[in-house]
Amino acid sequence: MDFQYRLETSLDFDAAVEAVQAITAGKGFRVLHVHDVQKTLAEKGFSIEPLKIIEICNAKHANRALGADITVSLFMPCKINVYRQGGKTVINGLRPSVMAAFFPAGGLEDLAAEVDSVVRAIIDEAAGLTQ
Repeated sequence: MDFQYRLETSLDFDAAVEAVQAITAGKGFRVLHVHDVQKTLAEKGFSIEPLKIIEICNAKHANRALGADITVSLFMPCKINVYRQGGKTVINGLRPSVMAAFFPAGGLEDLAAEVDSVVRAIIDEAAGLTQ
Protein backbone atom coordinates (compact mmCIF):
# COMPACT_ATOMS: atom_id res chain seq x y z
CA MET A 1 0.00 0.00 0.00
CA ASP A 2 1.21 3.46 -0.86
CA PHE A 3 1.83 5.76 2.11
CA GLN A 4 0.41 8.80 0.32
CA TYR A 5 -2.62 9.84 -1.69
CA ARG A 6 -1.66 12.49 -4.25
CA LEU A 7 -3.74 14.34 -6.83
CA GLU A 8 -3.04 17.26 -9.10
CA THR A 9 -5.78 19.85 -9.39
CA SER A 10 -6.64 22.64 -11.80
CA LEU A 11 -7.31 24.92 -8.83
CA ASP A 12 -4.78 27.58 -8.00
CA PHE A 13 -2.83 27.13 -4.77
CA ASP A 14 -4.96 29.37 -2.52
CA ALA A 15 -8.22 27.92 -3.83
CA ALA A 16 -6.97 24.38 -3.18
CA VAL A 17 -6.01 25.29 0.41
CA GLU A 18 -9.44 26.85 0.96
CA ALA A 19 -11.17 23.81 -0.56
CA VAL A 20 -9.35 21.38 1.72
CA GLN A 21 -10.27 23.43 4.77
CA ALA A 22 -13.94 23.80 3.81
CA ILE A 23 -14.41 20.16 2.87
CA THR A 24 -12.66 18.98 6.04
CA ALA A 25 -15.34 20.64 8.18
CA GLY A 26 -18.07 19.00 6.12
CA LYS A 27 -16.57 15.56 6.82
CA GLY A 28 -16.74 15.89 10.61
CA PHE A 29 -13.09 16.78 11.02
CA ARG A 30 -11.55 20.01 12.24
CA VAL A 31 -8.59 21.96 10.91
CA LEU A 32 -6.24 22.29 13.86
CA HIS A 33 -3.49 24.31 12.21
CA VAL A 34 -2.17 25.37 8.83
CA HIS A 35 1.61 25.58 8.54
CA ASP A 36 2.77 28.00 5.85
CA VAL A 37 6.11 26.36 5.10
CA GLN A 38 7.00 28.79 2.31
CA LYS A 39 6.59 31.73 4.70
CA THR A 40 8.49 30.03 7.53
CA LEU A 41 11.45 29.22 5.31
CA ALA A 42 11.41 32.70 3.73
CA GLU A 43 11.88 34.14 7.23
CA LYS A 44 15.17 32.22 7.33
CA GLY A 45 16.24 33.33 3.84
CA PHE A 46 15.16 30.23 1.91
CA SER A 47 12.89 30.25 -1.11
CA ILE A 48 10.53 27.43 -2.10
CA GLU A 49 7.30 27.20 -4.04
CA PRO A 50 4.09 27.55 -2.00
CA LEU A 51 3.54 24.73 0.52
CA LYS A 52 0.99 24.54 3.30
CA ILE A 53 0.58 21.62 5.69
CA ILE A 54 -3.00 21.37 6.91
CA GLU A 55 -3.42 19.40 10.15
CA ILE A 56 -6.85 17.84 10.59
CA CYS A 57 -8.42 15.80 13.37
CA ASN A 58 -11.63 14.12 14.50
CA ALA A 59 -11.72 13.86 18.31
CA LYS A 60 -13.72 10.62 18.37
CA HIS A 61 -11.29 8.84 16.05
CA ALA A 62 -8.26 10.32 17.81
CA ASN A 63 -9.50 9.15 21.20
CA ARG A 64 -10.14 5.65 19.90
CA ALA A 65 -6.66 5.42 18.31
CA LEU A 66 -4.90 6.77 21.39
CA GLY A 67 -6.82 4.36 23.60
CA ALA A 68 -5.51 1.46 21.52
CA ASP A 69 -1.88 2.62 21.52
CA ILE A 70 -0.64 5.99 22.80
CA THR A 71 2.32 5.92 20.40
CA VAL A 72 -0.13 6.31 17.52
CA SER A 73 0.21 9.98 18.44
CA LEU A 74 3.35 9.94 16.28
CA PHE A 75 0.98 9.90 13.27
CA MET A 76 -1.35 12.57 14.61
CA PRO A 77 -2.93 14.78 13.57
CA CYS A 78 -3.65 13.72 9.99
CA LYS A 79 -1.88 15.90 7.46
CA ILE A 80 -2.94 17.08 4.04
CA ASN A 81 -0.38 19.11 2.10
CA VAL A 82 -1.07 21.55 -0.70
CA TYR A 83 1.90 22.64 -2.77
CA ARG A 84 3.05 23.89 -6.14
CA GLN A 85 5.44 21.72 -8.10
CA GLY A 86 6.40 21.99 -11.73
CA GLY A 87 3.73 24.59 -12.41
CA LYS A 88 0.96 22.42 -10.95
CA THR A 89 -1.03 22.50 -7.73
CA VAL A 90 -0.86 19.22 -5.82
CA ILE A 91 -2.98 17.99 -2.89
CA ASN A 92 -1.25 15.19 -1.02
CA GLY A 93 -2.13 13.35 2.17
CA LEU A 94 -0.45 10.80 4.39
CA ARG A 95 -2.64 7.67 4.23
CA PRO A 96 -3.96 6.81 7.71
CA SER A 97 -4.28 3.18 6.60
CA VAL A 98 -0.49 2.76 6.86
CA MET A 99 -0.77 3.49 10.58
CA ALA A 100 -2.16 0.01 11.25
CA ALA A 101 1.01 -1.60 9.87
CA PHE A 102 3.17 0.39 12.29
CA PHE A 103 1.04 -0.57 15.31
CA PRO A 104 -0.15 -4.16 14.64
CA ALA A 105 -0.95 -4.90 18.29
CA GLY A 106 -3.39 -1.96 18.45
CA GLY A 107 -6.09 -3.56 16.28
CA LEU A 108 -6.43 -0.31 14.36
CA GLU A 109 -7.12 -1.72 10.90
CA ASP A 110 -10.81 -0.78 10.76
CA LEU A 111 -10.32 2.66 12.27
CA ALA A 112 -7.34 3.38 10.02
CA ALA A 113 -9.32 2.31 6.94
CA GLU A 114 -12.26 4.50 7.98
CA VAL A 115 -10.12 7.61 8.50
CA ASP A 116 -8.18 6.82 5.31
CA SER A 117 -11.44 6.87 3.39
CA VAL A 118 -12.30 10.31 4.79
CA VAL A 119 -8.85 11.76 4.01
CA ARG A 120 -9.04 10.46 0.43
CA ALA A 121 -12.56 11.88 0.05
CA ILE A 122 -11.38 15.30 1.24
CA ILE A 123 -8.56 15.23 -1.30
CA ASP A 124 -10.84 13.98 -4.09
CA GLU A 125 -13.42 16.71 -3.46
CA ALA A 126 -10.83 19.45 -3.00
CA ALA A 127 -9.14 18.44 -6.26
CA GLY A 128 -12.51 18.58 -8.02
CA LEU A 129 -12.94 14.86 -8.68
CA THR A 130 -16.28 14.65 -6.89
CA GLN A 131 -18.88 17.09 -5.68
